[in-house]
Amino acid sequence: MDYQESLDYLFNSLPMFQRVGAAAFRKDLRNTIALCDHLGNPERKFKSIHVAGTNGKGSSSHSLAAVFQSAGYKTGLYTSPHLKSFTERIRINGQEISPDLVVQFVQENKSFLDELKPSFFEMTVGMAFWHFAQQEVDIAIVEVGMGGNFDSTNVIVPVLSLITNIGFDHVQFLGDTLPLIAGEKAGIIKKNVPVVISETHNETSTVFVKKAHGMNSPITFADENWKAVKVSEEDGKAKFRIYTRDGFKRSGGTQITAGENATGGGLQSTADGSNGRSLAQIGAKVEKEFGLTFGLNGNYQQYNLPGILESIVKMRQMGWDLPEKAVLDGLKNVTELTGLKGRWQTLSTNPTVLCDTGHNEAGFREILSQLETYTFEKLWMVLGMVQDKDISKVLSMLPKSAFYIFCEAKIPRALPAEQMAGKAASYGLKGEVIPEVNEALAFARKNAGENDLIFVGGSTFVVAEIEEL
Repeated sequence: MDYQESLDYLFNSLPMFQRVGAAAFRKDLRNTIALCDHLGNPERKFKSIHVAGTNGKGSSSHSLAAVFQSAGYKTGLYTSPHLKSFTERIRINGQEISPDLVVQFVQENKSFLDELKPSFFEMTVGMAFWHFAQQEVDIAIVEVGMGGNFDSTNVIVPVLSLITNIGFDHVQFLGDTLPLIAGEKAGIIKKNVPVVISETHNETSTVFVKKAHGMNSPITFADENWKAVKVSEEDGKAKFRIYTRDGFKRSGGTQITAGENATGGGLQSTADGSNGRSLAQIGAKVEKEFGLTFGLNGNYQQYNLPGILESIVKMRQMGWDLPEKAVLDGLKNVTELTGLKGRWQTLSTNPTVLCDTGHNEAGFREILSQLETYTFEKLWMVLGMVQDKDISKVLSMLPKSAFYIFCEAKIPRALPAEQMAGKAASYGLKGEVIPEVNEALAFARKNAGENDLIFVGGSTFVVAEIEEL
């Protein structure tokens, strides 16, 4: 097999959730365990951080990888789905797995794969772990595909677990209430392995605490130690002010005590939320607030940064050498170091064209909030979604004053543009139907004024088909 034939084997011979949806979902780990056994259990041969969540897990995974990479560690990164190329899913120090190694993996294991018949995702996870073990990475950041409990990545025993955010997504598989969804995400919590929760929510906190205590796992809610406030943007990067635990306190709402000790530069919270030790006791410099530049420009990154920073503190406590400069450089240059695309990315100006992979209710709430911070004459929205999700909540919150161009990604799961336009019309949303993504974007650019704003999104797969990305 050559590379294209190997890709065809991966994509077409076996089910791929991103393309076909429910038919590819399996609620057990037997195939992944069998594949890892066949490969010599590579998942046991490297240290890892496991990252789950409804929103924010991709950004957090890339950010942590960038920090470890900046600190000089050989850093693996497994994420999904890919935007442009299959090899984006598996990286070491920002370099994608080579096509030759994809071919090698398929050729060496094809007889076993033909017999086992694992899903596309199960094979890809096995390939990632095989690659990381072969290359002897120091650490791998492993992003959950969906849920946690039965996700193929959940065969690892990490040194740290991070759960970013809980919201309504994939409810047909994970449950239709936040506690049920949280229960699936909590499946990545392992015995005696510390877990960081990025956001505290009344409906889900007890789920995580109960699971963590049952597994004897120290648990920290990061937003009790950190608060991130976006203050400006410059050259496509965001300037954040970070308040550590002494800089704010939670009493019902959050009270900021700004300016008391704004010496800048520190990267530690003043206490370890799991055991109460002062960070000064482990040789860490304590500051009340500091500034950092983040290479991801979305306002919603304010919810991810606490979990990222708390995870760095936890890894430092375990003896990982993550100097302040490496942390600041990694967060500032996350897109350059890891190749992350599609997170509140500016494609062009005059008119401004933005894209974002947010695709559920919580994601769109943040998208719309950030759009309100821009000044423009008219808003154009190039949107496409998938057909196996209830999109009514998203449609209900979209602005009726915008002009819509409805499109569809070239995957079986895509909601046909005509159908989406029909559903949108019932919510008072009007526009054109142009199924091909780039033709839809070209139409918006042709008709928009230079002071207008064009947003492209609705689905990761719509963003993936933007030719200039």
